[in-house]
Amino acid sequence: MTQTNPTPASPRRGVPAWVQVIVWAILFGLLALVAFGLRNAQQGTVQVGDTIPGFSLTLFDGYQYQDKSTVSLADFKGKVVVINFWASWCKPCEEEAAELEAVWRANQANGNVIFLGVDYTDTEPEARGYLTKFDISYPNGPDLGTRISQMFRIKGVPETYFIDENGVLKYIQIGPFASSAEIQRVIDQLLND
Repeated sequence: MTQTNPTPASPRRGVPAWVQVIVWAILFGLLALVAFGLRNAQQGTVQVGDTIPGFSLTLFDGYQYQDKSTVSLADFKGKVVVINFWASWCKPCEEEAAELEAVWRANQANGNVIFLGVDYTDTEPEARGYLTKFDISYPNGPDLGTRISQMFRIKGVPETYFIDENGVLKYIQIGPFASSAEIQRVIDQLLND
């Protein structure tokens, strides 16, 4: 009988401590990122009474505001701001498009109300087709990277936000307006406060 001597196992080398630290740091960072995202998702939309943080919107050609191709919320300090999130593929958006435009035209000359259309997850040709179809004339632009809609934490389109002269959110409309009178009523209330 031949006897074989097992070769001694080579000592197992562990993962260096610095690699373990990096792996754990990455894992904790990812967990923190997920927790932050979940916390924001649970917050829901911005609330009435919140001061809206500043943002800027690049406007479509032909829909500039006072010849500016980019506007910021700060440009409208002292005015009532009506922000409407819409998309060309949204059928409920079509239901209120004419009403929004009618109220814009009725208030435009006063200079104390501004409408901003924020096009949500759309393509420019379809968005421009929508604006032309409904003869929209107020400033409009795409929500590039959905930055603005994420800031407002919108649930869908259409959604309309009314901000007072001091940048405080005063009214939220989820879904389409049924009439221009509804929109005007909200604006009149803000102008008279």
